[in-house]
Amino acid sequence: MRRSTSLLAGMLVLLAPALWAEEPVDWEMVNRIRDEGIQRSQVMDTLQHLTDRIGPRLTGSPALVEANEWTLEKLREWGLEEGRLEEWGPFGRGWSFTRAAVNMIHPRQTPLMALPKAWTPGTDGPIRGQAMRVTLEEEGDLDQYRGGLQGKVLFVSESREIAPADQAEFARLSQEELEEMEIFSFPSGHADEWLGKARERLKLRRALNEFLIKEGAAAVVDISSRDGGILRLGSAGSREPGESVGVPTITMAAEHYNWILRLLDEDQEVEIELDIEARFHDADLMAYNTIAEIPGTDKADEVVLLGAHLDSWHPGTGSNDNGTGTAVVMEAVRILQALGVEPRRTLRVALWAGEEQGLLGARAHVERHYASRPDSEIPEEQDFPAHLRTLGWPITPKPDHDKLSGYFNFDNGSGKIRGIYTQGNAAVAQVFEAWLEPFRDMGADTVTNRNTGGTDHIAFDAVGLPGFQFIQDDLDYYTRTHHSNLDVFDHARREDLVQASIIMASFAYHAAMRDEMLPRKPIPQKPPASEGDEEEAEKKHP
Repeated sequence: MRRSTSLLAGMLVLLAPALWAEEPVDWEMVNRIRDEGIQRSQVMDTLQHLTDRIGPRLTGSPALVEANEWTLEKLREWGLEEGRLEEWGPFGRGWSFTRAAVNMIHPRQTPLMALPKAWTPGTDGPIRGQAMRVTLEEEGDLDQYRGGLQGKVLFVSESREIAPADQAEFARLSQEELEEMEIFSFPSGHADEWLGKARERLKLRRALNEFLIKEGAAAVVDISSRDGGILRLGSAGSREPGESVGVPTITMAAEHYNWILRLLDEDQEVEIELDIEARFHDADLMAYNTIAEIPGTDKADEVVLLGAHLDSWHPGTGSNDNGTGTAVVMEAVRILQALGVEPRRTLRVALWAGEEQGLLGARAHVERHYASRPDSEIPEEQDFPAHLRTLGWPITPKPDHDKLSGYFNFDNGSGKIRGIYTQGNAAVAQVFEAWLEPFRDMGADTVTNRNTGGTDHIAFDAVGLPGFQFIQDDLDYYTRTHHSNLDVFDHARREDLVQASIIMASFAYHAAMRDEMLPRKPIPQKPPASEGDEEEAEKKHP
């Protein structure tokens, strides 16, 4: 743990050998890792190829197929073994777009900033339509528009005030913020609430797709969740074969969207032209994780796993989310391979697909190799994708469950590592403190027992496996690049990624060489019903 006074800092220096005597650190190997990672780094070369050459890597798209093949070839070139593309799915249809031109034609001609949402159709050439403001927030809203949407371009979001920025667009974690992280906070328990909202959105999307086609609407437009011309967007339509994909759907820059709504509020007629080229890819409905490894020696049947998701959204080139994670993980194993490391445990790297749609590739890997759980038996949930169904109990470990020492994930932009989350695994905290000690001069010294979510480590943690995500500086990840058209190579920070690669390599090495596997939490059990509230508990944890 970090100490704030110089006196305590000095005492720690004197007492360091005693404090970490139980968890040895190979300082000679740390020096070698630092030298290789600093002097001969290839992390930016890897990232540039993924972003500038291959580009956005939406799961199911030809670009992700190319990325799968290229990363596998590169790992093999570096000498990793057992390289393969691990199939999972079916994921559904792929999708890509090659053109998006959106213009106001009347009351004056001007280009508008907008991009199509994934899994929505193109326009089959330029189309024009009258802008129309509508409210489509629930299925009951549809009836009021029957017979009135033919040829219309529907603006479905409310306008949003563009207020002066109240925070820096680029920021690193402060000392105070890191110290606050060290204080444990209990989980919020909002997962069920999120799940319910996600299901309702999916039901509305399906109903809306059918309705808009039947009514002959030309297109749908919503507002970007970021200001400053940033286009932040995800998906609409459908990737499921046989389901309606609806009508062309785009996200527009907030400033342009607000402008058009102001014109409509003044009873001004607005005409929009759209020309979108988009394709669905259904030759292969499966998806693939890239897997390779450095084989172990005396503990070869035990595994240390490093991972990041290879897929991205489509508006940018998938740099910070998550080309940086892919590049860091690949660079970590490249460093160890270049040093001729012979790990006791097998070091395995996994580059996941389908993370952006619900950690799908990592979940499939865990289900195949480590643990299974029954599917939901709730009838009304059977039409939902697996990640939107209620988790079943019990968790049934598979033989390899006992062979995974730990999983280390990198997926929060290009910010350098400042520490690590233990996911409530207090027993591993002292181990990680020792492993971070050589990197205090690089700014990494925080270990927190807090949980963090939203990344692939959750697939492992959910079944009682040691899965960890590093604490990273935010930089401009959430303010500008996350899922946006600005998620490009220029927003990656070389020094940060070099530092992260070095720490990832060191953690992998020490986990692989340790006498014992990493401590782990108990396998999660079905929570008991609260006294007097069994019915409500069953709803939350059926």
